[in-house]
Amino acid sequence: MQTEKFADVLAIFADVAREGSFSGAARRRGVNPSSVSRQIDALEQHLATPLFQRSTRQLSLTDAGEVLLVRARQILDALVDAQQEVASMSDAVAGVLRVACFPTFGKRHVLPVLGRLAEQYPALRVELDLTERVADPVAERLDVVIRIGELSDSTLIASHLATQTRLLCALPAYLAQAPALQQAADLRAHRLIDKMHGADLLGWADLLGEPPRQLGLQSVFRCDDFEAMRIAALEGFGVAYLPDWVVGEDIREGRLVQLLPGWSEDGRSRTGIHALRALRRPPARVAVFLDALKAHIGSPPRWCP
Repeated sequence: MQTEKFADVLAIFADVAREGSFSGAARRRGVNPSSVSRQIDALEQHLATPLFQRSTRQLSLTDAGEVLLVRARQILDALVDAQQEVASMSDAVAGVLRVACFPTFGKRHVLPVLGRLAEQYPALRVELDLTERVADPVAERLDVVIRIGELSDSTLIASHLATQTRLLCALPAYLAQAPALQQAADLRAHRLIDKMHGADLLGWADLLGEPPRQLGLQSVFRCDDFEAMRIAALEGFGVAYLPDWVVGEDIREGRLVQLLPGWSEDGRSRTGIHALRALRRPPARVAVFLDALKAHIGSPPRWCP
């Protein structure tokens, strides 16, 4: 195997290990699974050892694969760091901008910014990972990770974008026929929209003292997508407790009514929205993106009701 191609094959190997399948790595790279499989076969032949245990149900690393994965990530991270450090010395907005963020936030507030940047800088390419998992800029070779919630201590550089405020809201027509709602305890008599998977970003436990299911409440609609929960509220399913960047405009335009506004002033309903990066001096494409995103969000944020 030629030395100049070895890093490319290592990157493919790392993607297969991360995705747990040839097809997953192929989708990530936009190529055919057979192409990925051939590259892994060639790597195993070059190293004279199997790197994956293959079965009809799963793909798992061998001991040799585990050792190589550690080294591969170190090598790939070093290459990316070198490229970014050199690129940061240039004012050219070019190359691949890799961003990860929550799906709804990305569709609503990141994609419009990326679209304008793509038009302004033709040499810029974008990879947007819409995910609810806690993405790691270093391990996953990402330029920017937009994270909502409390930040843990780390070596990452954090830029504050805005403050998220969770809002209790419902459709006016639903409220017209529902029991009065004047305090948090009254929610026990209401139909609730809840989150199905992932982190408790809705915060029902903050309002009720315990998660709805532990109180014996039945959610009338559960989903793992903020946009779908917003639509459920607009369809009159019940009461939702969603971030202002999801429903703020609906409340401002009167499509939804904010309830118990005092709860939104409570510190438990507020958390930061940050852009995290690994490099203290980012490439021009990252600096331009962050500036454009901050301008797009505004201060106060554009989604405030």
